[in-house]
Amino acid sequence: TPAGTVVLSAESVTDGGIAETQAKTAVLTGKITVLGELAFNARRLAEVSARVDGRIERVMAVPGDRVAAGQTLAEIYSREFLAVQAEILQAASRAARLRGDPEEPAALAFLQAARRKLLPLGWEDKDIDSLIAAGDPRPFLSVRAPFPGTIIEAPALPGAHVTLGTPLFKTADPSSLWARIHIFEKDLASVRSGSAAVLRTPAFPGREFSGRLVLIGPVMDEETQTVEGRIEVANLDGSLRSGMYIEADLPSGAERTAIVVPASALQEFRSQPVVFVRTKPGTFVLRPVETGARQAGEIEIVRGLSAGEWIVTAGGFLIKSELLKSTLADEHGHD
Repeated sequence: TPAGTVVLSAESVTDGGIAETQAKTAVLTGKITVLGELAFNARRLAEVSARVDGRIERVMAVPGDRVAAGQTLAEIYSREFLAVQAEILQAASRAARLRGDPEEPAALAFLQAARRKLLPLGWEDKDIDSLIAAGDPRPFLSVRAPFPGTIIEAPALPGAHVTLGTPLFKTADPSSLWARIHIFEKDLASVRSGSAAVLRTPAFPGREFSGRLVLIGPVMDEETQTVEGRIEVANLDGSLRSGMYIEADLPSGAERTAIVVPASALQEFRSQPVVFVRTKPGTFVLRPVETGARQAGEIEIVRGLSAGEWIVTAGGFLIKSELLKSTLADEHGHD
């Protein structure tokens, strides 16, 4: 038999679980691969700061904690907060006393003005209503989470004095992340904002994450000759983390017809990519190939194979071991 050919009996083909399929043509979309890193979605990032001067009484959240929207993160003792509550309670009891009196509209206007002072402190109308119903001021002002997410920084410490605007917590919603990618100048014309993206990260080999290209930046970095792009990535199971490195595939517009085979057909023989071609029943020939793009479990064959040829997709290991045996025998025979 010629070099690189293996002949097997019908029984060996069946026992070896050898399966075959025909190489086919398919339309492949071009793609470019870009590198980048993950960051928090800036639209889902917030700094929670003190809304009054006072003293931190209690801290109920630390970095890493998952929090719900409206959850209390800390409590602040503040004379200003107590004074505003006292003013509202006083105005409310005066308005109640003057019901039906000619001075009632003025008393209600005064109450309305007093209520407005609590709104910038994060209180809502329903909180103020329950304060008036209870008739007693709350001792501490609650600092609340603006949305569901994770605490990423918490400089707030019990007993610390704070003033208006003192940063207390930094919170992020990690269920949606941004991948900041770097697109080379030569690829700019072929990528489109809004296109789907497939991301991979060294942290999870073999896993792919889907995203969408939401922005192609307006500025070229002169040093790297790249433009920053932004991919929005859903991260509902929380696997991905801000700071991870990623590579992403973006469709690049151009389509082409190519010969493709299932990924399982590709073998390696002496460090070369090869496929086994069935030339007639039970006869298999080793064929070196050059591969191209990979897409949905299929591999493009750039050189070495024609559409319609039968190739082995399972059981190639048996053919490879037979081939190794015969080549070793040949080499020893030539010694």
